[in-house]
This record gives sequence, structure tokens and C-alpha cells, in this order.
Amino acid sequence: YGMNNVQPIWGDDFLSKISNSSMGLNLSRGPASKYYSSDRVAQLFGNGLLTFIDKKTQFNDFLPKNSFIGYQDINDLSFKINKYKKDDKERKKIAKNGRDFYLRYINSTIVADFILSKTLSPGKLIKYSLVFKMLKDCVIISTSLSIKKSFPKLVVKFLIN
Repeated sequence: YGMNNVQPIWGDDFLSKISNSSMGLNLSRGPASKYYSSDRVAQLFGNGLLTFIDKKTQFNDFLPKNSFIGYQDINDLSFKINKYKKDDKERKKIAKNGRDFYLRYINSTIVADFILSKTLSPGKLIKYSLVFKMLKDCVIISTSLSIKKSFPKLVVKFLIN
């Protein structure tokens, strides 16, 4: 869809297609950029698809390595798609890790709470009540954060900047 004269699909048609898929490619228009993605990536992870992401996005800075598949170029992507097409057990394991991570750390409640907190108290580090109840790896110590090793460093930067 969206290439070779095949029109893209949207809305419910898109959700129907990905809910019946096992793998998805997070591909954006133009060249890959550091930390950029459309919201498509959330839909791929949230629906439990094994998600392929261009390494140039550097998503490995904040997504656990066993939660998605990074690729360097079209040949690497092709090889990895074929590999995981044949290896259901590994594909399902990595896809589940990706889905679990996204639902735990980047779900809509956390994002909404962050946006509301930043909007209502700009420039201040405040206690994100919903965020820290859900992110059990975080401990608030006065105005600084003490984070367990497993917690993604970029999410922490995002929360306090």
C-alpha cells in the first residue's frame, strides 16, 4: 500500500490490515532522521507486530534491543524480513517485548499526563503522578530522578526537559 500505484489505506482499513499482520515496517517519507517517526510506530508496536526500524533513526537509544529489529539498508531489511518470516518463535518473542515496552512506558495515559503537566506547569520539574505510578522503575528524589539501569535514558530526558 502507498507505493507502485497502490493507494495507501487509512483509518479502520489500516487498523484491520495491521491487526492481521505479524510484521510491520516503520518507514517515513524522506530520509531517516534521528528520533523521528510518525505515529505509525505506536500502532505497529501496540498491535504486537514485529517492527522493523531504520537504524539511522537511532531508536536503539531508548528502545530495548530485543523489542524491535533495526536494519541498515534494503538488503539488510530483506534478509531480516525473510529470517523472521521463517522463525515464528523468535518473531513473536521480540514482537511481544516491543508491545509490552510500548504499553508500559509510552502509552496514551503517560503521554497525556506529560503534555498536561508541561502545559500547566511549563519550565518546572513536577511530579507526574500518573507517569510515576505506572513507571515503577522510577523513584523521585526531591527534584532529581534516580533511575534503574533498565529504564530508557531518552524517556527520562524527555520527561525532565
